[in-house]
Amino acid sequence: MTFQNIVATFSGAFIFPFLIRLLWGKMCDNWGNIGGWMAAGFIVGTTWTLNHGMGMIFQTGGAWVDMAWAAGIGLFVASVLSGDNFAKGVRNYIVALIGGVLGGFILSCFM
Repeated sequence: MTFQNIVATFSGAFIFPFLIRLLWGKMCDNWGNIGGWMAAGFIVGTTWTLNHGMGMIFQTGGAWVDMAWAAGIGLFVASVLSGDNFAKGVRNYIVALIGGVLGGFILSCFM
């Protein structure tokens, strides 16, 4: 993997939790439950298109990494840095890891 691919991959992985942290709560606050659905479609859809459709994420080898890993790690780090409860963050991080593994396994069944 070249240095440019590494920078692009980290940038693509950063965008997803950044947009979740920046927009998701505000969309839910402003538009209620429908805002959560709109955030899911807008944030996840747009970021997936950038990362996988436009090729910001570069993966080598046989392993396929799901975007839930990037969201879990990014949101965990952001929560810890903002002073939130570390134990609660670890619990959420473990659930995000399980979701990422499950999502990757399910997708591998289609390939």
